[in-house]
Amino acid sequence: MYKNLFLTLFKWIFFGVIIGLIIGSTTALLLHTNDFLGETRKDNSWLILCLPIAGLVLGYIYMNLGTSAGTELYKGNNLVIEGVHGKTKILRRLGPIVYLGTFMTVLFGGSTGREGAAIQMGGSVAEAVNRFFKVNVMDTKILLMSGISAGFGTAFGTPITGAIFGMEMVTLGKMKYEALVPCLVSSFVGHYTAEKVWGTQHETFIIQSVPELSLMSFAKVILLAILFSLVSVLYSQLRHGIQKVSEIYTKKNHALRAFIGGMIIVALTFIVGSYDYNGRSLDMLEESFKQDVPPYAFLTKLVFTAVTLGTGFVGGEAIPLFFIGATLGNTLYHLIDFPMSFLAALGMIATFCRGTNTPIAAFLLGIEMFDGQGIEFFFVACLTSYLFSGHHGLWPSQMIYEPKSRLYKIANGKTIKDVEQKKRNGC
Repeated sequence: MYKNLFLTLFKWIFFGVIIGLIIGSTTALLLHTNDFLGETRKDNSWLILCLPIAGLVLGYIYMNLGTSAGTELYKGNNLVIEGVHGKTKILRRLGPIVYLGTFMTVLFGGSTGREGAAIQMGGSVAEAVNRFFKVNVMDTKILLMSGISAGFGTAFGTPITGAIFGMEMVTLGKMKYEALVPCLVSSFVGHYTAEKVWGTQHETFIIQSVPELSLMSFAKVILLAILFSLVSVLYSQLRHGIQKVSEIYTKKNHALRAFIGGMIIVALTFIVGSYDYNGRSLDMLEESFKQDVPPYAFLTKLVFTAVTLGTGFVGGEAIPLFFIGATLGNTLYHLIDFPMSFLAALGMIATFCRGTNTPIAAFLLGIEMFDGQGIEFFFVACLTSYLFSGHHGLWPSQMIYEPKSRLYKIANGKTIKDVEQKKRNGC
């Protein structure tokens, strides 16, 4: 009995270390390259004019290299989720292609993040490990989750959050605790590989002060969490709507979709008269904790990101959600008697929680990012945001093991896509 236990434990640690080392290194490459490309774009604002051409190239790559035996790399994180559920096969070239696509999107001014590329690289590396060691089907799913954990934990410098995120992301209402050891090991190894070996530095966000604990403060936090969750629903619905419409009118010609999307982003950039909403927009995100930002910033970023990713460019959605939530919190500072930095932090976490449907990971993210400040408020905000957002999300492939409430009357085993399709059909 103990022999089998130790052998199993050794196996998961072994695989976790391998995946963590590889993902830690590749994610460090992603972060350093994105920083370089972001600075290059800021120093050469004319590069935004090349975004439509970049869209043509990116679409051509995905149309010719991104499809195999019914597997479409354009599904992004949804593809990794489907791989965990055994519905599709992860292509090993997913990681390199999504990295190239993210670099192109960042360099030429599309609005995107980074965790999508890290997660998909994690799935790609995990699949390569699976095939090399000829891992059985059940263990394959667990290693894919550990790839997700390594990618997310390394991308944001939050290894505890990464460990839980890999297990929580794929299914609403259930976590596969059998994957805890490889997810934990891969996330920590990936994080420290990037930080200690490759010198990766992450953004820091500081809460200057936290409101006093009181019934009134909690009531305000609950109301704010509901508002943040609704804005996040607006983003995901707009992003999916743009994707659906653009696919219909271009007949899934991804090159044409991305070209049109690039043209729209160029036009929006000149209409707004600012480059603050192109790329990752980290400067304004950090400013939202310290000083006033434009009151329309959250809505502008919401539209920029929905158009960018909805028309076929690639990258992550966590940082745009951080931006949307933080800048909305900043805007509410003049209406709500809370510290500015606290409102920005609360918006970040609540908006992210709703978008990803991962309340535990989002809560842990708040703890790791803000050194445990306001822990009680973040816990309440995450639960509220999760419950009040319904069954919407960034990733339609997320499976609903248990609905958020029996009042929703959703059968177990459905996906978010199934639920939304049922609503559209009026059932």
